[in-house]
Amino acid sequence: MSSTAEQTRPGVRRVTRAMREEREALLSPLATRSVESRGRERDELPDPLRTVFEVDRDRIAHSKAFRRLKHKTQVFINPEGDHFVTRMSHTLQVTQIARAIARALDLNEDLTEAICLGHDCGHTPFGHTGEAALSEYVEHGEWLHSEQGVRIFRLLEPKNLSWEVLDGIRAHTWRVDPPPHTPEGWVCRFADRIAYLNHDLLDAVRAGLVTHKDLPGEVTAVLGDFVDDSWIGRMIDAVIDESIARGRVLMRADVLQAMRVFRDFMFERVYLRPESRAQAERARVVIHQLVEHLCSNPDQIPDSYRRDDDPVQLQAIDFVAGMTDRYALNLHDRWFRPRGLV
Repeated sequence: MSSTAEQTRPGVRRVTRAMREEREALLSPLATRSVESRGRERDELPDPLRTVFEVDRDRIAHSKAFRRLKHKTQVFINPEGDHFVTRMSHTLQVTQIARAIARALDLNEDLTEAICLGHDCGHTPFGHTGEAALSEYVEHGEWLHSEQGVRIFRLLEPKNLSWEVLDGIRAHTWRVDPPPHTPEGWVCRFADRIAYLNHDLLDAVRAGLVTHKDLPGEVTAVLGDFVDDSWIGRMIDAVIDESIARGRVLMRADVLQAMRVFRDFMFERVYLRPESRAQAERARVVIHQLVEHLCSNPDQIPDSYRRDDDPVQLQAIDFVAGMTDRYALNLHDRWFRPRGLV
């Protein structure tokens, strides 16, 4: 081989952080660039290879809070079937949907991915039922898994994440105000709702709670017949098209309205059905009894949840909120249904 051929032959090269940051300069003017990050609470040396948001993504993916998602409920509490969605599979689907949107809009995929991987790490066992149960301990307002996610990565399992990632986690849920400060945070908001409505419907059909024929005509008139994940693509397109037309992350009005009707249908037929209410009440009792037991026996709170400046009840809530469904149920059985006793 000639020396000229050797010099021009494609090879493996090191892509440094500086080179990646230069690539970000080519993103949409709307995109958030890592070099413009508001930074971290504690200064640290930059990584030689990864941008700020890549570091955050990796820290979240390797966290204990992220690993626990595989055994946390999405809709069906501690399901026995292998194919029901868990909080982990939901998170991965949100991330995939959000990356598809971010890539199409030329936004920062790494920031989008970091926010999405961390968005539900603050969730309780038993899904939103657990969140509602813990809200009864809040004097004003409500207990929010989004705020708990920030608390986890700032204090309980501190990862020193960037301001932008923490902001996206804080504001990924629609009832939180102010909304996300980055377009990537808005992408996570839409991706979260697109993901959970679609996969929760599939789970509900699999469980025999509804059929495709039950879907509201207002929804199918806009989105067409529901076939597996066909609606996901149409909702993604509605975000991409409207965002390009309007210059900020939005969803086309007709699809947004159809999604609202779809969400109301899911609440009526799935989330708040009588069986779900009975299941939710049992979960509420488990949550409350665990918190009360720990408040009376603070020595049983693990060291990782002990913070001297926090009241015992807050430490107990942090511990219970971090539990998986099966861990909470097993611990409840151990404390309140000891074996060998009638």
